[in-house]
Amino acid sequence: MVEINVEATLERFRTFLIYSTCRSFIPESYLRDPGVFPERESGQGAIYVEATDKASLKKMRDITFVDAKDVLGVLYESKSGNTKLRWRQTKGMFGRVTGQASANALTNLINSGVITREYVEKALAKMAERKTASAEKAA
Repeated sequence: MVEINVEATLERFRTFLIYSTCRSFIPESYLRDPGVFPERESGQGAIYVEATDKASLKKMRDITFVDAKDVLGVLYESKSGNTKLRWRQTKGMFGRVTGQASANALTNLINSGVITREYVEKALAKMAERKTASAEKAA
């Protein structure tokens, strides 16, 4: 698990959500519409979009597509529970993504442009440093 703490546009985080949940079956018109987001019921694997105005469009499989206006935040948890991410608006369409991401989520975060490969490499190097320091203290 890698700790994530980066700035990202809402559109990039929306793309991450789509890659992670419904890329194979999202209708093309929803894919092109930046106001349409996937949501999933609460519990393990929940996705929740916090917006000033939101309307359900269509339910497909376990995903409900919603049309959201003025998005303030998005909560995402993978079905496995290994990834828990939050996008919070900072200004306009920009926000901060924070939380923990699994290897699969890292791939989707890179592909959607939320993070770069270099970010992952630095994060993994930091984790390795901490493990080494921890092991040295224990010895």
